[in-house]
Amino acid sequence: MSHSPAVSYAIFLLLFILIGWLHLSTVLITALFAFLALRTLSFGRYKWSAVPAFLILLSLLFYGFAFFVRQAIVELPEIVSNSVPKIVKYATGHGIDLPFTDIESLKSLAIESAQAAAGYLGSFARIATKEFLFLVVGVVVAIGIFINPKIDYDLTPRPLSLYSLHAARIAELFHSLYRSFERVMGAQVIISAINTTLTAIFIYSCGLPYATVVIIFTFLCGLLPVIGNLISNTLIVGLGFTISPQFAGGALIFLIVVHKLEYFLNSRIIGGRIRHPMWLTLLALLVGERLMGIGGIILAPVVLNFVKTEASKFQVSTSVK
Repeated sequence: MSHSPAVSYAIFLLLFILIGWLHLSTVLITALFAFLALRTLSFGRYKWSAVPAFLILLSLLFYGFAFFVRQAIVELPEIVSNSVPKIVKYATGHGIDLPFTDIESLKSLAIESAQAAAGYLGSFARIATKEFLFLVVGVVVAIGIFINPKIDYDLTPRPLSLYSLHAARIAELFHSLYRSFERVMGAQVIISAINTTLTAIFIYSCGLPYATVVIIFTFLCGLLPVIGNLISNTLIVGLGFTISPQFAGGALIFLIVVHKLEYFLNSRIIGGRIRHPMWLTLLALLVGERLMGIGGIILAPVVLNFVKTEASKFQVSTSVK
């Protein structure tokens, strides 16, 4: 008796929806990233050597991220307070309409926004604790799968149970999802690192302030498709306004050149296997954000590639009359 793979795909889709509904995207993304790091650090059959190396690397990354957060909490508001008034002054002098009439109204709006945001500070510790636990769970899951990756299902020709058959197929689908993640996010990390290196050279050569925070922020934003570059570019151009409008324009030109180079690298590193129409990518980003927030934005191109890979397995016969 043959069983349609549609059941396995339906169960897999249901599991993915549950991950978004239960807000478990942090666990999934952490497990995928951790497993990718473990595979990168492994050498042949000596898998156990990768685990302590990964834990040391993870500790260093955690310390670095904590340092970045402490610096960002202080310096990002300073960047905004220094750059926005100059942007408003420049726009006013050139007849560009902005949602602010003067600097005082901007300050009033900033104070109101800060007061509104203060209401969320009470739940920050609870949210941070929950996300940290999710990170730990994701790391533990990744280490467990890395040490013992084999699926304990016997798929010999003898009669199979419906459960074992679909469980094995769903496990294969998750493996396919990981391969898409490895292909897409692996390339995304490389491209973001190159982009960040070029940006760092520009920032240090021009003597821009807040260099450390801006460089780390650029790398982190580079992991977000499409919108990440817009966020980091806005910050750098705004920082350029603290020096002069001409410098901000030069920074914008530099960033455009860098991202043109990024498109070239994207085609070289990733190739045509992952290219999707821009409208489809944006739609996936919107749906991903609604389902999983930032995690959905990260996973959107991965899921697109996964769907493309799985759909390519089924051939459609067409007859021309």
